[in-house]
Amino acid sequence: MDREARVFAESHFRGLEGCLPRRVCPKLDRVDFIEKPDSFSYADFFKGYLLPNLPCVFSSAFTEGWGSRRLWVTPSGKPNFDYLLQNYGDVVVPVANCGVREYNSNPKEHMPLRDYISYWKEYIQGNYSSSRGCLYLKDWHLCRDSSAEGVFTLPIYFSSDWLNEYWDALDVDDYRFIYMGPTGTWSPFHADIFRSFSWSVNICGRKKWFFFPPGQEEALRDCHGSLPYDVTSPTLLDSRLHPMRDHCSPPLEVTQEAGEMVFVPSGWHHQVHNLEDTISINHNWVNGCNLANMWHFLQQELCAVQQEIIDWRDSMPDWHHHCQVSPSSRTGPCLRALCSLDSMQGQQNLPRAVSEQQLTGCSFLAQVIMKSCSGINFEEFYHFLKVVAERRLLLLAKGMGPGKVEGSKGTRLGPEQAAFDIGRIAEVLESVVAHPDFQRVDTSAFSPRPEELLQQLEEAVAATTSL
Repeated sequence: MDREARVFAESHFRGLEGCLPRRVCPKLDRVDFIEKPDSFSYADFFKGYLLPNLPCVFSSAFTEGWGSRRLWVTPSGKPNFDYLLQNYGDVVVPVANCGVREYNSNPKEHMPLRDYISYWKEYIQGNYSSSRGCLYLKDWHLCRDSSAEGVFTLPIYFSSDWLNEYWDALDVDDYRFIYMGPTGTWSPFHADIFRSFSWSVNICGRKKWFFFPPGQEEALRDCHGSLPYDVTSPTLLDSRLHPMRDHCSPPLEVTQEAGEMVFVPSGWHHQVHNLEDTISINHNWVNGCNLANMWHFLQQELCAVQQEIIDWRDSMPDWHHHCQVSPSSRTGPCLRALCSLDSMQGQQNLPRAVSEQQLTGCSFLAQVIMKSCSGINFEEFYHFLKVVAERRLLLLAKGMGPGKVEGSKGTRLGPEQAAFDIGRIAEVLESVVAHPDFQRVDTSAFSPRPEELLQQLEEAVAATTSL
């Protein structure tokens, strides 16, 4: 980030006066296509798409040097099964069954990649049909579980990636994924986790995207208040089932070709279909531009979970701690976890109203719920902010130039980027510290304490105004 981009961004957020960007963006009739890498800078992307939160598509020229586009694909443009088997055949991968609906998603199983490729070949030979269903390899953590060296090069436009920077620091997880599937595989209607940004590159094959700007999804809810599973379903046209459907604009449709890269903005609901046998690389990411969206989303989710388990309020001393579960809190895994709490209470013959001393094990049960849902609570959100903030404070305190402090997977932070980042973290952390539910979290062992970190950030913001 250069000085001009930083000034532009800070002016943008001052104009919002602490509010989130408006829920409904200006009406778009198309998604911009970026043709030439040489004439499109980071500042162009930052000001034209990242800050205004608008989608775009990058041409295949942006990824032509990637090893995966050369090695994972045959000369005819199909998946190179032989290469994938030779290099990753024994890796166990997650596979979803697109033909089975489980809540608003698909059930998953795990199998070695060689077994999935064997299925894929049979599926093709069976004229894209199988008694096993339509199986889609989704959310394979190649970078976390195997060597991804030479597979791809992180585009500079997506290099400010706090989500993966945080998980890399913990060395336990990431939000970098491989997707592979035959013609007809698809991902149901959704918005990305934590209202993160995402990017997706087709290594081979073609995808059809349906995009809905933030706020439009509300008009798609059915008479029970639920979002649709499939926005291409004819049932969506039934005004009795979807009484607000006429208030929703048609989706923005994008056909993504091989090598092309799609930027998915924060909070945009979308649905994706593979039009051919397709392999893609996808990352979810958060930075200063959508951090407030993430925090707002976590607050909304906490309120929703509190409402769902309101009957537990009087019997759980750590009730607020229990409620801080994941963004998938209203999906199957969390509901099953909550049911397990009810079952456990019954097995132990606990009364509905018990003393705090009688339920000292509730904190453990809360951790079981969070693990079941693979989510993040307010406490971990603070630690996320702390890890990201401390790296930037270190850079600014030592007066380092670009390239001295690492971000996500070897990306480098410069002083202008660091100054912008701490300003965004300070604004969100101020809201976190003031939140009543965060104030119920025991922060006595935190180092630094949230109020202390906020003070450090505010002092750094004041000191960097002249940068």
